[in-house]
Amino acid sequence: MIQWRAIDLKLLRDLRRLWAQTLAIALVLGCGVAVLLMSLGMSDALDRSRTAYYERNAFADIFARATRAPRLLLEEVSDIPGIRSVEARVSRFVILDLPGRTRPATVQIVSIPEHRAPRLNVPVLQSGRWPDPGVWDEVVVNAPFAEAHGYRPGDRFAANLGGTRRDLRIVGTALSPEFIYTVAPGALMPDPSSHGVIWMTDRAMEGAFDMTGAFDDLVLALDRNADPLAVIDAVDTLLDPHGGRGAHDRDDQISHAFLEAQIDELRVMAMILPPVFLLVTVFLVNMVIGRIVALERAEIGLLKAVGYSDRAVLLHYLTLAALVALCGIVVGWAAGTWLARWTSAMYARFYDFPELLFGLSWTSYALGALTGLVSAALGASRAALSAARLPPAVAMAPAPPPRFRRTWLDRLLAVVRLPQTDLMILRAISRWPVRSGTAVLGYALATAVLVAPSFFQDALDGIIDLSFNQANRQDAILLFPNDVQRSAVESVRRLPGVLQAEPQIFASVALSRGPYTVDTTLTGMEADADLARVVQDGAAVVLPESGITIDARTANKLSARLGDRILVEVKDRDDDPVPMPITGIVPQILGTGAYMSADAFDAMLRRGPRTSLVNVTLRADREPAFHEAVKMAPSLGGAILLSDNRRSFQDTIAANMNAMALIYIGLGAAIAIGVAYNGARIQLSERARELASLRILGFGAGEVSWILIGETMLLAVLAQPLGWWIGHAVAELMADRFSSDLYNLPLVLTPSTYARASLIALAASLAAVLIVRRRVDDLDLVAVMKTRE
Repeated sequence: MIQWRAIDLKLLRDLRRLWAQTLAIALVLGCGVAVLLMSLGMSDALDRSRTAYYERNAFADIFARATRAPRLLLEEVSDIPGIRSVEARVSRFVILDLPGRTRPATVQIVSIPEHRAPRLNVPVLQSGRWPDPGVWDEVVVNAPFAEAHGYRPGDRFAANLGGTRRDLRIVGTALSPEFIYTVAPGALMPDPSSHGVIWMTDRAMEGAFDMTGAFDDLVLALDRNADPLAVIDAVDTLLDPHGGRGAHDRDDQISHAFLEAQIDELRVMAMILPPVFLLVTVFLVNMVIGRIVALERAEIGLLKAVGYSDRAVLLHYLTLAALVALCGIVVGWAAGTWLARWTSAMYARFYDFPELLFGLSWTSYALGALTGLVSAALGASRAALSAARLPPAVAMAPAPPPRFRRTWLDRLLAVVRLPQTDLMILRAISRWPVRSGTAVLGYALATAVLVAPSFFQDALDGIIDLSFNQANRQDAILLFPNDVQRSAVESVRRLPGVLQAEPQIFASVALSRGPYTVDTTLTGMEADADLARVVQDGAAVVLPESGITIDARTANKLSARLGDRILVEVKDRDDDPVPMPITGIVPQILGTGAYMSADAFDAMLRRGPRTSLVNVTLRADREPAFHEAVKMAPSLGGAILLSDNRRSFQDTIAANMNAMALIYIGLGAAIAIGVAYNGARIQLSERARELASLRILGFGAGEVSWILIGETMLLAVLAQPLGWWIGHAVAELMADRFSSDLYNLPLVLTPSTYARASLIALAASLAAVLIVRRRVDDLDLVAVMKTRE
């Protein structure tokens, strides 16, 4: 039979007596553990799924493009040291004419070997079969595109292949590690209804695009110890005479880059938000254990008098804190596992995996438990040490009453002549500044948790406004397979419903300054462009007739300032780099870039005016006729509809942001409730005699309750500006850590965000203190007055 020591029985009684406060602390600590597990679980699920997918389906290490390279070149490519495997392909963007759909769809069509499986970027067949050898009209489409349109094997659609309209038949659906994140050129989000991927046999692709014996797309796998930069340089040397556009590694492959950025964001979130909850836990545990020690001086003296050592008393209170922490850890483990699984499934809608490998490692659970126990130990350490150091004789005597003196605040309150209950509230706050300050910090952190993550929604609203209202004001973008004479713009203007048509030209370039080099895209546009513009501070930037304008991140990488000269090397040309002065440095949210006037662009390349695409605006009543004309145009390689882009972006983001907003509202409310409830309970226990005395003197229950409610809500209100400041600082840190070469999240926080955060925090505080207020009505006045303070 277990022999319980007196101090162990006391521990159990304390837990039973403090169950409500324990639950409030456990809720806050559990939120911190849950956020940690949620972030780590999502990042681990995406990372594990990606790693397994890449290994199983031989995702390439190096990617290269060319205009037209002979397949005979593959022997030389294979001989480059460090290359393990090579796959040459034909890859183009084409326009589809889908049955029952007025608008065109743009897909990337990729060749696959006719008589064998691909060596690299191996697609996973989801349904149907692969195209039969020698059959030119059979294709496999990526599964999300087929699902968006309800396609099954046997369905047909038309495509513009190499200027010729062809009817194609779907024989299967597939997924590929190359297209986990399938986004159209210029788009912000995947939209499977308007953009997809098609696989066709290499012989059919070569015949359709006049590429017999040639390729324009090359993917490579490297040996484990290979030097990627050396391989890239060697590949570029071989492809440059054939219109090479610069080889690159996985970091610049669009699908991998987006997925990597998402995983990094989730890991950053795991490092930034959980410490906020754990800091509140430290403060709450310190409040509760400190108050218990203050009220149990006599019990501590008795324990020491009967033989319990200082170490036993110290461990007693640390164990009490640890048991509270364990409750929170269990809550956090359960909530974190569910949230991680739910949010992973939500994020999986962005990314096309054959299967999502979800599973939290034991190290994630151990990390959550360790942080919870450490935060509770830190919170309890001061009070537990003070209890251990308390001599028995001193502990048995009542604690000396606090000494107060009249201050300027007392004199001011005497002049103001406030009601007695309000005076008691203000004096309690001013005479216990440390306790009041820690309560203010707790409420401020609750508000900060509600403010900080909200910058995502505000930032995305800013991105939408900049991308679709300011920088890109066109209705559609028409892409050409290769650069064409700028006179093609006149042909576009003659299409039905076209109101405006403006050309743009693109080239892959390397910008250099001293030892620094940045690979980016150079855009040439008309100096007075009205549709696709470079925007700074809400105004269009007029590109000068000479010089180059670059984005701020590129300038930082080049360590360049306005007026410096940089070298511009066009990737698919053998010309020497051209020195160019920097005439402008502009902020850019999405990606990196450089800009020149179209005339200066063509002059730099010493050629006639050309264009890569045309931006157009449309008459609303003529859009159907425009779409039909685009689907029949033989020279176009793709059509991007900005309205579809915006709709996809807003719908996808809105669903995810609403879900995440509910999570963070719950987390912020949990902090506010935990702080308010524990603060009110401690206030009630400390002032029970005082409140009972007021009732005996004739004060009503409402007046006495106001003392409890007023102090809590005044502290919560005072905490709001501090909470806004902390939330802004955390949001600024998150924006900085989340930014990458793919996008730069702007720090945007609107007044409504601060107001919403404060309303939720104050409402949660009020709800918590109203729960405690009910105990005022149940006070036994006689019993309370008999207790010795």
